[in-house]
Amino acid sequence: MAVTARAGVLAIIGVVVVGLGIPSWRGIGAVAVVILVLILLDLALAGGVRGLVFTRSGATSTRLGEPAEVHLAITNPGRRPVRGIVRDAWPPSAGVSLDRHPVVIPAGERRTVTVTLRPARRGERSAARVTVRAVGPLGLAARQGSHRVPWAVRVLPPFHSRRHLPSRLARLQQLDGRQAALVRGAGTEFDSLREYVIGDDVRSIDWRATARASDVMVRTWRPERDQHVLLVLDTGRTSAGRVGDEPRLDAMMEAALLLATLASRAGDRVDLLAYDRQLRAKVSGGSLPELVNAMATLEPSLLETDARGLAGEVLRRTRQRSLVVLLTAVDAAPLEDGLLPILPSLTARHRLLVASVADPRIAEMAQGRGNAEAVYDAAAAERTLAERRHVTALLRRHGVEVVDATPADLPPTLADRYLALKAGA
Repeated sequence: MAVTARAGVLAIIGVVVVGLGIPSWRGIGAVAVVILVLILLDLALAGGVRGLVFTRSGATSTRLGEPAEVHLAITNPGRRPVRGIVRDAWPPSAGVSLDRHPVVIPAGERRTVTVTLRPARRGERSAARVTVRAVGPLGLAARQGSHRVPWAVRVLPPFHSRRHLPSRLARLQQLDGRQAALVRGAGTEFDSLREYVIGDDVRSIDWRATARASDVMVRTWRPERDQHVLLVLDTGRTSAGRVGDEPRLDAMMEAALLLATLASRAGDRVDLLAYDRQLRAKVSGGSLPELVNAMATLEPSLLETDARGLAGEVLRRTRQRSLVVLLTAVDAAPLEDGLLPILPSLTARHRLLVASVADPRIAEMAQGRGNAEAVYDAAAAERTLAERRHVTALLRRHGVEVVDATPADLPPTLADRYLALKAGA
């Protein structure tokens, strides 16, 4: 039960009547009884809310920042109409634009209200309670009840880096020989022979074919297909750090999605692991929708990543030689204590590429001048950059390739490095 503002106005009128007409305890009692009777009568005539039937439909997934509509159908099986307000509650991160809806549902009929979501975070966003307030015909009181109407919308990574895909696919087509442009460098699979032209790599000359022909013949190459690419997302403590406006983990996902899409188009098999101290997600030979769905619910863990456990998981799941792309932070302490000691076990069986998100603010701070605080910040930033350069040098000394770029540059840079590897560079 709920009392409306109209009942309050009626009470004020009653006070005025008592004060001017019958200023006594008997007058107060009479007015109070009249108001109470009117409220109870209005409550009795209001439509019932407990028997309402709710069903949902609409979007079950959306990309981060994009709108999604969820429909709530309300059926009134009672004998009185329901007039009032419906509140469809969602968590704040769901980004509901309007959660209160006026409704009039005649007896035996159905009405539908639509809620528009614009989520501000990845993951599952589940509906809370639906509360209905049915006001009586006098507008003095209302029946109120809450119902659980389950529904969840999965908020997927936005995949902004897909804007880089057309140019990288064009480059891939060049590598495959589907365009007229020629790509220098040794590929990984022999494709065909053709006549030598100025600018070709002399190492590609096929001397036996040249001896049989009247012209110099060169071999053309195409990138290998059906290779294995394993994407490993480090969801440990370092992935929670914010770089710009988003967590480092989200920036790593953008790079992983672009690389996965490109590798799939190249005919390679792409797997995904997300790990910190336990396995958080895995996808084996999955399509892009499967990868996106697996990444949607990942959140950074505030624990240090177990590097040995991560390496063991990689070795257990990849028997053949593969390109392992580890998306993590190139921070001195975690890598020197965790990853570096177990590198030989990984590089002995796989080609390892470490991709890291660099904070552009550190480079800006390193150039700081002016007051004492700016100089102090610049010195701290320079130490951080020196540590990153030292760790990067250690990784490369162990045969590990490193891609260290800002959130905006990491996806295209990592994709370019993959294409270079496909071309045999």
